Amino acid sequence: MTLPTLTTSRLTLRQLVEADREAVVKVFSDPEMSRFFAADFSDPASASAMVDRRLTYRGPAGQGHWAIERDGEVIGVAHLRPSSELPGGVPELGYYVASAHAGQGLATEAAQAVLDHGLGVLGLPAIWALVHEHNAASRKVAARLGFLDVGSGIHYGDLHRVLVTLPTAHGRPHHVELWVPDLAEAERSWGWLLGELGWREFQRWPAGVSWRLGGTYLVVEASPALSATNHERTRPGLNHLALHVATRTEVDALTTRAPDHGWRPLFADRYPHAGGPAHYAAYLENESGFEVELVASEGSPPEE
Repeated sequence: MTLPTLTTSRLTLRQLVEADREAVVKVFSDPEMSRFFAADFSDPASASAMVDRRLTYRGPAGQGHWAIERDGEVIGVAHLRPSSELPGGVPELGYYVASAHAGQGLATEAAQAVLDHGLGVLGLPAIWALVHEHNAASRKVAARLGFLDVGSGIHYGDLHRVLVTLPTAHGRPHHVELWVPDLAEAERSWGWLLGELGWREFQRWPAGVSWRLGGTYLVVEASPALSATNHERTRPGLNHLALHVATRTEVDALTTRAPDHGWRPLFADRYPHAGGPAHYAAYLENESGFEVELVASEGSPPEE
């Protein structure tokens, strides 16, 4: 598994490799680095064993362990991986910068890069962190990163604050508007499909209706300014909308029922892998020529 390299104005975060062992052991040789750990990583054997655990990690794509470099020197490590301490294996962030580089905002900079990767690139719904109750410096970093303190508990053998951060709305879709030639037909097809996926009617006016899920809504409108009677998805403009579906079973169920609600299957001979062997999805088209792709989130990587 290969991790992406993350860069900031001062740092490079790249996948931790065997060649980093000596540098990481050196970072943790300062007893101050182990002040809030149950283990004493100033002992080279303990630090090396910790490096072993990081190097042998195998987990979800895009998650793992990074070496933090500044001007070519390894000054710390960071990780994003399923938590062994919190229920459900939720993604947990960790960040450690050598004491010699403390007080320069580097831990915040490195952790922000990992957060942006996790929330923005991987699309994680939340990222958690466990910070020792008495680690004031790390708690300040977490606060600057926007983490919320949701309680405390005994984790890693001692009392830790339980922190979480969520995606912001910045840069995310606000709404999508589709002009349709037949509002009743659009309501029949889009209204059924979006309702099945948890969207709820948001606004209604004589020429249109919208449905909302979270902070995003979708509009269908029979505008008097419409210049054609049908949507042509192969022309410049909108080709299709792709929507997450929680499981493959639900994709199958929606595909079976869709023809009763104005949708016809596309690429049926290659269902459910028309998008590739690892991509489980249904492609449907309604009577007005709009295409929708229903992608199983369970076990399916994002389509490229």
